[in-house]
Amino acid sequence: MKHTKTKSIYFTLIMLLGIVSQLYAQQKGSLMDVDTSTVKKLLSTLKKYEYIGISGYIQPQFQFVQTEGAKSFNGGDFALNVNNRFMLRRGRIRFDYARFDKNNMPQLNFVFQFDGTERGVVIRDFWGRIYENKWNMFSLTTGMFARPFGFELNYSSSDREAPERGRMSQLLMRTERDLGVMASFETRTKTTFIKYIKWDIGAFNGQGLAGTADFDSHKDLISRLSLKPYKISPKLIISGSISGLFGGMEQFTKYIYQTTDSKLFMVDSSALNVGKIAPRKYYGADIQIRIPNRVGQTEFRAEYIRGTQTATQNSTETPGVVPTLNGKNAPLYIRRFDGAYFYFLQHLGSKKHQFVAKYDWYDPNKKVKGTEIGKAFTLADVRFNTLGFGYLMYPNENLKLTFWYEIPKNESTNLTDYSTDVKDNNFTCRVQYRF
Repeated sequence: MKHTKTKSIYFTLIMLLGIVSQLYAQQKGSLMDVDTSTVKKLLSTLKKYEYIGISGYIQPQFQFVQTEGAKSFNGGDFALNVNNRFMLRRGRIRFDYARFDKNNMPQLNFVFQFDGTERGVVIRDFWGRIYENKWNMFSLTTGMFARPFGFELNYSSSDREAPERGRMSQLLMRTERDLGVMASFETRTKTTFIKYIKWDIGAFNGQGLAGTADFDSHKDLISRLSLKPYKISPKLIISGSISGLFGGMEQFTKYIYQTTDSKLFMVDSSALNVGKIAPRKYYGADIQIRIPNRVGQTEFRAEYIRGTQTATQNSTETPGVVPTLNGKNAPLYIRRFDGAYFYFLQHLGSKKHQFVAKYDWYDPNKKVKGTEIGKAFTLADVRFNTLGFGYLMYPNENLKLTFWYEIPKNESTNLTDYSTDVKDNNFTCRVQYRF
């Protein structure tokens, strides 16, 4: 789609063109004496910048948690002796550049986005997309961009109603993005049902932005087949997708642990393990149902993911670098997992007011549960269920206010710190400014 023209740049260049022309004319004696080549260069620059779009948002917020130093997936862990904080959760600036052919169809798109907060400045998107213009159905994306998996991962943090993505999404694919190449099928001209279908398939390094460089030669293959919002009736719109990730990481250690039916971690220490690929496979499905009404809409969302994850003893987060322990390559732990989330969204009297409730779970190790989790197991094997709810207010299209309360609940285990539910309920008050 064609991006909105940046009016500030457009008018600035017009003013510069006028000023330069005036100065040059004063030197030559008349406006009729302005060097034609100079004007052409300025007009060329003006036309070039006509296709640039600039957007962004910032999210200052205040948070409170029950216990000082609590672990949190709602903006990161709290510092020791801290149970409340002001922070800038995100500060994004995005530049888009697009070109179109004579039929006003996209030819290429280039995006650069960075995130600046009190914690530093990092790149979030840096990619280009080439469109084919014969059938107007295919495109190729290369660079750093969001993985084509599921709904929540690809739903922008500026639009998302809950302050953060779920625990499972953050652990399996932190920062959502990776370096790779992706081919997409999405018709831009057809008027038949096919216009509602989109298919993405790509190859990626695998570690995402958790690491600065790929640490093995193995690539992740990720694909998503989507049904775009389809109006079944005036009062019912549905969309959804199915996704798959088929990847893994090289085993730099011979010690590979897996949970058996006997509820224990068993180790395979064969020297032949070194160099093999430990599996990372995810399967997911999601659906969104919208029911429009005269004051806004009611919406339900659900997504379920299951699969196999390779990580370490103390974390199920996808490693960004080769894991180490005491100066040596750390043993790898392979676990079967599943998780899901469910949203209920309801406008209250108008689109300026909205109630949101979300429930999600993440079970990182389906082979064990409850008091079976004891010796040799860690926090990485504990299931969490999280209930969150909040009120959102949209005073105008550039401003959003979020008041959110979240109740994470861990299963009771034989681990010392998780024999009962940890006191980590938290509250977030956020203001989002967007342009």
